[in-house]
Amino acid sequence: MELKWQLLNLLNKMKEHTIDAKNEILGRLAVKVANLLRGKGKPEFVPYIDKGDKVIIINTDKVKVTGQKAKDKIYYHHTGYPGGIKEINFEMAMKKDSRKVVRKAVYGMLPKNKLRNQIIKKLDLYRGELIK
Repeated sequence: MELKWQLLNLLNKMKEHTIDAKNEILGRLAVKVANLLRGKGKPEFVPYIDKGDKVIIINTDKVKVTGQKAKDKIYYHHTGYPGGIKEINFEMAMKKDSRKVVRKAVYGMLPKNKLRNQIIKKLDLYRGELIK
């Protein structure tokens, strides 16, 4: 019986996936990454335990969106002061920090529960190529 659990633990090791975001569509990329982070492709997947893999995304500055979303999509945040709602469109957000845009898209694809913050910690983002 103990050997069975040792074999299962060997199979359950966290893998590392590197994804190139060059010319990828933002939403489709976010779905793929969210599924890898959650471990949805693994046979031992259960929604209440984090058994997902680590994901590294490179070239986040080269991610695309379809249609007119580059100009029309708006991100909002609030400063905490009265009347302090700020907005920025997709193009400006990508120029400012493309990693935040991709992280926000993946974060929105994850389930809205207590595992969400734990799962997103396994995501690493890089603007350019990964140098080893």
